Amino acid sequence: MKLSPFQAILLGVFVVGALVGLFVFATFSSKGTTSNAVGTVVIWGTLPGDGMRAALTEAAKVDQTLKNVSYVEKDAATLPSDIATAIATGAAPDLVLASQEELHPLSKFIQPIPLSTISANTFESNFLQEGNLFAAPGGAGYFGIPFLVDPLVLFSNRSILSSAGIAKPPATWEALVGLVPNIAVLTPTRQITRGLIALGSYDNVHSARAILSALFLQQGIPLSGYSANGALAASLGGSASGGSSPGSSVLGFYTQFSDPSKVSYTWNSSLPDSAQMFVSGDLALCIDYASRAGFFRAANPNLDFIVTPIPQSATAPGKKTYGLVYAFMIPNGAKNASGAYQAAVLLTNSAEQEAAASATGLAPATVNELAKAPPADPVAEVAYAEALTADGWLSPAPADTNRVFSGMIEDVTSGRSMPDTALSDAENALTALLQR
Repeated sequence: MKLSPFQAILLGVFVVGALVGLFVFATFSSKGTTSNAVGTVVIWGTLPGDGMRAALTEAAKVDQTLKNVSYVEKDAATLPSDIATAIATGAAPDLVLASQEELHPLSKFIQPIPLSTISANTFESNFLQEGNLFAAPGGAGYFGIPFLVDPLVLFSNRSILSSAGIAKPPATWEALVGLVPNIAVLTPTRQITRGLIALGSYDNVHSARAILSALFLQQGIPLSGYSANGALAASLGGSASGGSSPGSSVLGFYTQFSDPSKVSYTWNSSLPDSAQMFVSGDLALCIDYASRAGFFRAANPNLDFIVTPIPQSATAPGKKTYGLVYAFMIPNGAKNASGAYQAAVLLTNSAEQEAAASATGLAPATVNELAKAPPADPVAEVAYAEALTADGWLSPAPADTNRVFSGMIEDVTSGRSMPDTALSDAENALTALLQR
């Protein structure tokens, strides 16, 4: 059929428009959108408000379409109930910014982004591997657009290590265990006055949930997963065909540090919070999130510490750490869902990612940004590299997971349960929480 000049021009406009749309989704760059494509967008999130508001201010300088995007900090513990109430009263935010640790409690309130909007190939090509935790079950799309990641790292008191003749922090768990006799200081009654690292107990170990998760993940234990019928269940590696199960090995390794009968004894439940011990200079090593560097600097400006990757097993085939990956999610009842999606896309552009990472102390979640040279900051250098090896799992609400993990560790350290029994009990408890 022969087209008139007007029809040919109109067809050309539609083709160009379609190609531009495909390019936007494939490259996550929306520089061509107009200001009313975003409009007013209100974000509720669990990241600190000062850092996020600074990030949005810088992002708006780069792209004026983000000038009406605002942020409200929310308590992670109450975020699901806050969202439920807001939806019920017609006051839902346009975006929710939270980590995978809040995803399961939030998922019933979130609109998955369909694969017709962002394909699996586009998503996996643009975002770090841990971002796949936001994939909705059954191929329904993605619950969120990854934004930033906060990986676990190892903080080391350089003064303590140097005074013991140790040039570098341990890179393997085996090397770390060997340092206990050189670093830990105990009284004749086995009271700890200086520890090597805070492992073995739970409630006074800062970020214990993340540390235990990292140990399980390093052993190839997924912690949770979807069954054939689509139900989410816990998996702590508690079964083995013979010998010690992988999960039991994790518990045995972790709890040895609080066993007074072992050479690795360097911590116990009567000590102060591990972060405070590190700040006061009474703890040589502290595993925590990369973003905590700012807290340590502010809490003790004289603390001489360095940041390195968390240890790995000497026989591990590859590196793995635990990380919190924060993503933008569109809740049910969002008044500006289209603008919310556009804002999330814009905030994954290069300049916006750099501004957000700098303002929050986290690492970018886009692979293109992580592939670049990191900022000239020793913490950021480690955080960017560790973000690529970060992993996680879909867990119950953090408070519920803490209760289960704390009970599991206490059962083992008190002798109430053998490791495999404690694992089984914890696995059943987590599964019940995930399926309620």
